[in-house]
Amino acid sequence: MFPIYLGVIPFAVAYAVTARAAGLSVLETCLMSLLVFAGASQFSAAGAFAGGAAGLTIVFTTFLLNVRHLLYGLSLGREIKLSNPQRVVSAYFLTDEAYGIVMASGERSFAFLLGCEMSLFVSWNVFTLVGALAGSIIADPTKLGVDFIFPLSFTALIVPLLKSRTDIIVAGISGILAIVFSKILPGGFSIFATGVIGSLLGAWLTRSEPPAQPNLEDNTREVA
Repeated sequence: MFPIYLGVIPFAVAYAVTARAAGLSVLETCLMSLLVFAGASQFSAAGAFAGGAAGLTIVFTTFLLNVRHLLYGLSLGREIKLSNPQRVVSAYFLTDEAYGIVMASGERSFAFLLGCEMSLFVSWNVFTLVGALAGSIIADPTKLGVDFIFPLSFTALIVPLLKSRTDIIVAGISGILAIVFSKILPGGFSIFATGVIGSLLGAWLTRSEPPAQPNLEDNTREVA
């Protein structure tokens, strides 16, 4: 998880500075990180607050940016055996980074998933507080280089997952679609549309492969 912190920490500080500049108090800034816990959505909401947007507009925009988590949840639900309470907890703390780490690691347990999620939740909230308290010191949060760090972090996550020709084709086409859709679709629709099309493409390219078998070892251990 440590390489991810290189993106999470400055991103959390930058969000807090943006939120404080938009007129949110330290408490409101920190509560958004505790209750929403979605970096891009929090940035968007802070900008909307600054522009005097209506509450429903902010909620709808946040929903669009987070709709990609539907795909994450569907994917994790197939990969990890979770009870209903575990699903609720995992869903609340789920982030792009935690999902990427779990899928890249090969670990398929609730404990590992929750560990990834909570490590990000704690660091995000700690540095939200730091940014909220030290906001006056950082005049321009864009100078923190968040826009540069996060693409590098996600590139580091996806490269180990590209193990076959199909993986490379799906990743390449999805990348192109993401760029194109970001120019013509609003908010999080570009990410969601790319995820759906990329998933369908991957399913079509692997349609002749046998379905994955359940992990009998994990099931046997759980019964024991």
